[in-house]
Amino acid sequence: MFYLKYRPQTISEIDNSRVKELLKKILEGKSLPHALLFVGQKGTGKTSAARIFAKAINCLNNRPNSIEPCNHCRHCLSITASSFTDVVELDAASNRGIEEIKNLIRETAFFPMVGRFRVFIIDEAHMITPDGFNALLKTLEEPPKSAIFILATTNLEKLPKTIASRCLKVNFGQAKIEDIIIMLKRICKSENLKFKDEFLKLIARHSDHSFRDAAKILEEVSIQNIAATSDLENYLGIRGKTNLLEVIEKKDIKKTFLWIEEFSQSGGSFKNLLEEILEELRVQLLHKKGVMIDDIKTISLTTKEITSLIKLLMEAYQNLRSTPIESLPLEIALSEFYNKT
Repeated sequence: MFYLKYRPQTISEIDNSRVKELLKKILEGKSLPHALLFVGQKGTGKTSAARIFAKAINCLNNRPNSIEPCNHCRHCLSITASSFTDVVELDAASNRGIEEIKNLIRETAFFPMVGRFRVFIIDEAHMITPDGFNALLKTLEEPPKSAIFILATTNLEKLPKTIASRCLKVNFGQAKIEDIIIMLKRICKSENLKFKDEFLKLIARHSDHSFRDAAKILEEVSIQNIAATSDLENYLGIRGKTNLLEVIEKKDIKKTFLWIEEFSQSGGSFKNLLEEILEELRVQLLHKKGVMIDDIKTISLTTKEITSLIKLLMEAYQNLRSTPIESLPLEIALSEFYNKT
């Protein structure tokens, strides 16, 4: 699978440009933090970055001249293969109790067997039980000098402040569109895939700001020999997004509802459609407010109308989870929009 085959293996390969620069600064510092907290949504590279960090501080060939892991020494190769004795990974989603945390803490009492540091990577850290957090807290307050903790979470709010305050936070945020496109081009070059920039941009915009999801979509379309942007729109279920906005602009409610019915009958995804329209309206709103954006086709709706439509479509998007008829939230939203204009 592309997202596993092309998982970053060095600092320079990290797809998230903001995180890449921050980790460089941390590794180039005079001393390393004893605990790091990687925060970000799914598929943004938290676990990959944690493993790369572990390699960087245990690589036999990179110091003192470079922070990059060489990926050739026995330490780097063992960490890549998940067989390095001094890197311990725990999935807190399935190992969240106090006994599992106590076992992990007991591991910190041992000096590194072969590396410079013992690295403890705790994924989905917010899933740890309160008792487990209490047991972990003391170790984070007084950690052994040879131990480094990396906690990764998609939900910072569920992490106790006492735990978060003991860690250096690295915010992964959402994957930026331009960073996703760079990753997709890297994969395309290695796989000898020829896709236009417009094609890759559409994948990036539909990836839910996730490197992993973008790589999966790229693999799916390459397997199915989808190469045209129009075919990709059909595959993603976002057919006619621009046409719908043009229909809305004309404020012809009959044509609008006929368009929605045809879209529904052709198997289009209303979730994807709403996401695309909301993104387009957001760009239009920014443009109306004086934010210069290149390659934008302006629409005739006023700022007030755009704002009203965004609010209604956001409500429609939320209602998709519970609606018995997928087209109904959009139809109600547009009906209310026309009643206001």
